[in-house]
Amino acid sequence: MQTPTRPETSTRRRAISGLPTAELVGLLLVAAVLFRDRLQPLFSDPAVRNWVTIFVAITIQALPFLVLGVVISGAIAAFVPPSWLARVLPANPVLSVPMASAAGMALPGCECGSVPIAGRLVARGAPAPAAMAFLLAAPAINPVVLVATAVAFPGRPQVVAARFLASFLTAVLVGLIWAKVGPDALMDRARRRVVAADSRWGTFAGTAHHDFLHAGGFLVVGGITAATLQTVVPRSVLDTIAGSGILAVATMAVLAVVLAICSEADAFVAASMWQFSLTSRLVFLVVGPAVDIKLVALQAGVFGRSFALRFAPLAFFVAVASALAVGWVLL
Repeated sequence: MQTPTRPETSTRRRAISGLPTAELVGLLLVAAVLFRDRLQPLFSDPAVRNWVTIFVAITIQALPFLVLGVVISGAIAAFVPPSWLARVLPANPVLSVPMASAAGMALPGCECGSVPIAGRLVARGAPAPAAMAFLLAAPAINPVVLVATAVAFPGRPQVVAARFLASFLTAVLVGLIWAKVGPDALMDRARRRVVAADSRWGTFAGTAHHDFLHAGGFLVVGGITAATLQTVVPRSVLDTIAGSGILAVATMAVLAVVLAICSEADAFVAASMWQFSLTSRLVFLVVGPAVDIKLVALQAGVFGRSFALRFAPLAFFVAVASALAVGWVLL
């Protein structure tokens, strides 16, 4: 005889895992805006003001693209049959991973939106390596990012080409490696993200609402962490190590993770760091859309902490190696 399930346990876990927490955070943010004049004396300290500025900037910058991502995620859940994805994407990773990476060019969004989309692709039957490749490619090689890079580095088309090639190479390599070493069980959480409804539009609304609240809560956590680290680390350290070769490369890679800047804006930050070489700045541009604090938090929310602990280090090292290899050739 089959043991009956306990729905109240599942409901309790969902309540703990983020929905009420995300709604509470949203209410607190709205209250902070409405009562900002009364709260202003609390932020007289320069460090506190810097922290608030960074946190708000990261959140507001990422939020529109997160919304775009969950809208597309809801559309995939409501209107894309799982059998269609199975037919379009070959089971062989050697074919599906490059196809999914190239498809990332068509989505003008950032990493915040690509995570729920990748999770929904897995839930609808797409091969996990292909979804991982899409997750990395979409925020790094779409037209908006490439145009922003060209504007930030005027007269240096080689920087745009290097960013495209290194990011595409990162997505393909990570996807292929994940096909070999990535445990399929880590996709179970994403596969369970199914929202039942009586109609397609009901599925669309329910999925978008669920993904926005769930991913939004982790976005806030990532923004808080990034703002804290940026406030603690003194900027004077950058000038000291900018010309130190491999240490400069490592510093730019770590900064990309810590600063958690949206991929549509990170080129302008990289361009302002003129002390660093073009290759080290390329590392910054390639690592950022692949691994940063808010992105890891979002991945943990969609796929689970075990996935994030395995995927983030893999993406980090592949991104650094790809940027160094392409930078050595083109820059």
